[in-house]
Amino acid sequence: MKFGIGQSVPRSEDPRLITGQGEYTDDINRPNQLYLRVLRSPYAHGHITELDIADALTSPGVKAVYLAKDISHLGNLPCRAVLKDAQGNDAFIPDRPILAQDKVLFVGHAIAAVIADSPEHAENAVEAILFSVDDLPACADPSRALDPDTQPLHDAQNSNLCVHFEKGERQRVDEALAASAHKVVVDLVNNRVAPSPLEPRACLAEPTEEGFTLYNPSQGAVAQKMILTKIFSFDKQQLRLISPDTGGGFGIRGEIHPETCLVLYAAQQLSVPVKYTGDRSEMFLSDSHGRDNLTQATAGFDAQGHLTALRVETTANLGAFCSAAGPFVPTMAGGRIVGTVYRIPHVHHSVRCVYTNTMPVAAYRGAGRPEACYVMERLLEAAAKQLNMDSIALRKLNFISAAEMPYTMPSGVTLSSGEFAQTLDLALLNADWHNFEARQQASQARGLMRGRGLGFYVESSGGGPEEEARITIHDDGAIDVVVGTFSHGQGHRTTYAQILSETLDVDFDSINIIQGDTDAVHFGGGTGGSRSSQMGGIAVQRAASGVLEDAKVIAAEMLQAPLPTVSYAQGIFSASTTDSQVSLPQVARAAKEAQFGGAGLTKLLRYNRGEGFTFPNGCHITEVEVDAETGVVNVVAYTAVDDCGRVINPLLATGQVHGGVVQGIGQALFENVVYDDDGQLLSGSLMDYAMPRASQVGDIQVSFNEVLDPNNELGVKGIGEGGACAAPSAVVNAVLDALAPLGVESLDMPLTPERVWRSMRG
Repeated sequence: MKFGIGQSVPRSEDPRLITGQGEYTDDINRPNQLYLRVLRSPYAHGHITELDIADALTSPGVKAVYLAKDISHLGNLPCRAVLKDAQGNDAFIPDRPILAQDKVLFVGHAIAAVIADSPEHAENAVEAILFSVDDLPACADPSRALDPDTQPLHDAQNSNLCVHFEKGERQRVDEALAASAHKVVVDLVNNRVAPSPLEPRACLAEPTEEGFTLYNPSQGAVAQKMILTKIFSFDKQQLRLISPDTGGGFGIRGEIHPETCLVLYAAQQLSVPVKYTGDRSEMFLSDSHGRDNLTQATAGFDAQGHLTALRVETTANLGAFCSAAGPFVPTMAGGRIVGTVYRIPHVHHSVRCVYTNTMPVAAYRGAGRPEACYVMERLLEAAAKQLNMDSIALRKLNFISAAEMPYTMPSGVTLSSGEFAQTLDLALLNADWHNFEARQQASQARGLMRGRGLGFYVESSGGGPEEEARITIHDDGAIDVVVGTFSHGQGHRTTYAQILSETLDVDFDSINIIQGDTDAVHFGGGTGGSRSSQMGGIAVQRAASGVLEDAKVIAAEMLQAPLPTVSYAQGIFSASTTDSQVSLPQVARAAKEAQFGGAGLTKLLRYNRGEGFTFPNGCHITEVEVDAETGVVNVVAYTAVDDCGRVINPLLATGQVHGGVVQGIGQALFENVVYDDDGQLLSGSLMDYAMPRASQVGDIQVSFNEVLDPNNELGVKGIGEGGACAAPSAVVNAVLDALAPLGVESLDMPLTPERVWRSMRG
């Protein structure tokens, strides 16, 4: 059966997974394996004064206990973000040891590693460790991180500033704002969230004859292997990294966490397999968090409503250390699209990245772009009210038009395609925007306040500029595809097979996708930044075209026909000069013969897209009902129109929109990582950290406006993060619209019932 690009093919992965045949890291066990548990600091800030492991070492089943001094030779967990401030000074990136050395900096900071013959024995030994600190004042609030009386976290610097990132025209923005007919200011909170994938972090290190095999769920095994070989000073062949089935990523699977290094070190020292599986509460403490920005945005408008200038000033909380992505997320990643889809002559973007006594913050679905989109959509709504203009008209007046593209954005990147007004009109039509009043009156009759909100987004996707694919055609008709991206729920086995089925004109079911094993995958940027279709997909398509060209040369020899006369269709080569035919499997068999090189029919291709990104965009509209008595917000209608370029599989793309939207709704209404003034985590379980349930998310109406990207042959842009970019502003704008009759002008996420209830009585 053949399935090509554009068909809604059900995921070929699903039958295996839903019948219990999936293999996740925790499912993998080895004889005589040991177990790792970690002592984590219950204190937010202080010098270690006692760390006595004597009782732990003599606990039943304990094989080893490791402290920072035991692994100091391994060095530090890396931060890839290399940034400078406006004066050219390097960002302050403190060392991040695998285990705390002399000081603890946040609740959950890893202090010691216990290796035992069972998880229970390991946990008992952790509890036997005597640990205390000399407390230091803690700061979990980024707004206080740079106060003169706030204790610096790192001794190497006398403040908690990592870097003050600036881009744009400070003086010209000052002048433009002063000369503007209107000046609009909004103060916003982008709340801290916990990624919480369905599968907790887990890893298993196993000694082998060559070195070690590490089973570790990830968003790309090759990148993780590169980091670990550097930390451990391994030769490339000493470490094989396998990412089996992986239950969600959302950014944290791109990080190397301390436990990964600890199981590998323990396996190295003890010459036995060592396993770690985290529990849910532990993950709230020790998984990298997301977001956590405080922003003031100021925009100028002329008398007609045209944007004249924009200043965005953000304080971004990095946590106690820089994660791998560190300060890159709120600065460069989000900064690419500051101003989003709007034409703004002058922009100044300022971000102060600060350290606090909290878990480090990393990339989280969208990584900076949802934050930037939220700022602009809240700003546009506030401006419409202040200027007494219709918010739709104000947006359309300021949209970058298709005729202006390619358009250089304030960050300097080039926006290549998009029909923003057209996408907005489609969303308004699908949401039945103009008949809202009838629905509003029906809600009022039931004692509920109804509001509607709009969130437009653009995001830059693509990630690293290179990706690799290797295609091998076997003489039984089977086709192996090795690719450097990694599917952790996206359905790559299905979408890549569709691309190949169309390009090679072969059966969909004959295609086997190989990923996540560094013995097979030698190069690859992994999956993140919505890059798989536009990077892995292009690499797969080009490799397929290349292998077909090579096959045609062999087929011409087999048919004894001039190459220009050979054609290919439905897996068969034929020539206009002969009645003979040869099949693709027959050519694959011949390719193994010495006269055709003997290497078989295979093609390795590394795709480099060059500079630039693709720019998925879209318009999401939501309607909410607010219970005036309780402050409870219900999302009662949600409409999404996304431009992700060509849609390879509408069914899977719709699923990606659903996932992003639900995470965006979660941030808008429910999710919030909360630390108290002493740096204690108050939201350390699903009893305290509220994620949206199915009953709280209704039907999400999804459609697409396919504006092809001109810079790749598939015309794709990316779809994985759009929902997370659009939903927060759409939901918050809808709630503020519902509460407008009460004079409520601003609310910070998450819009919990208590927060909404208090605002209505404020």
